[in-house]
Amino acid sequence: MGPKRRAAADTKEHILAVARELFYQDGIRATGVDRVAAEANVAPPTLYRIFGSKDELVAAYLEREDHRYREWFRAAAAGKGSRERILALFDALAEQVRPESCRGCPFLIALGELPDHDALGHRNAVTMKHWVRAQLGALAGELAATVPMDDPPALADQLMLLMEGVYATTQAFGPTGPAARARSLVEALLPREPA
Repeated sequence: MGPKRRAAADTKEHILAVARELFYQDGIRATGVDRVAAEANVAPPTLYRIFGSKDELVAAYLEREDHRYREWFRAAAAGKGSRERILALFDALAEQVRPESCRGCPFLIALGELPDHDALGHRNAVTMKHWVRAQLGALAGELAATVPMDDPPALADQLMLLMEGVYATTQAFGPTGPAARARSLVEALLPREPA
């Protein structure tokens, strides 16, 4: 009796899990479809039947990462009070960028490797970054509803720059480098809510 066959949905999810590990750790361009197929223990024609092309595989990987990141973000920014939610988000970010698990932001990595603005993977990464900016805008707007604030959109952009800076500097300096100062910078940016 041969190896047990997976259902198509399970095969797709398995390939995406393998692709995620390879694309994230070794790079999108450096990882060929044949390597993904070999490490996923599927024949290349099976992979192409499911995804059609490497571009579609990369786009599906980034779409999967998008869903995971949104879940992480929502859980990280949960809590009472908009100020506390923003601080909790940056606390969770500090945990996320530990050296044993983080090579940086998968969407920034993808944008660096996929400069073609028409590539579906590039568009997926940009969509995620717009979503994060909108979420930070919503948090800044909530905070502005409870404390006087001149420019909530400016605060959202400052938070976005800090978040991106954490991801960008972690690769070179680790989580104890400039990224370690992110929370104190966020605290300095945020107005205090009335007691």
